[in-house]
Amino acid sequence: MNRDVDQRLEDVIRACRVIGRYVSADTLPEDVVYDAIRMRLVEIGEAVRMLPVAVTAGEPGIPWSRVSLLGERLTRRYFDTTPALVFGTAQVDVPHLQQAAQRLRASQR
Repeated sequence: MNRDVDQRLEDVIRACRVIGRYVSADTLPEDVVYDAIRMRLVEIGEAVRMLPVAVTAGEPGIPWSRVSLLGERLTRRYFDTTPALVFGTAQVDVPHLQQAAQRLRASQR
């Protein structure tokens, strides 16, 4: 199945929204939230990896290659990833990424 740019940007936006809900959830155990955020970051990394550079160039403030590499790091170097990195990324970087993906998606229409 070939997903187009709009669908991949929607994947990023949706995953960012879900991460935001996970971060603000006080009722879930921390290890469950950690695992859930990691999985969504992997999804984001894969979606971003498939976006054309011509699209991501529209938001130069986002380190797109690092976003893509984070997904790879979380799957291949899972043992080298700390909760501080995952939670910090979720709280600080994901909201900026969501906004950038929303702007890119709007500009594609």
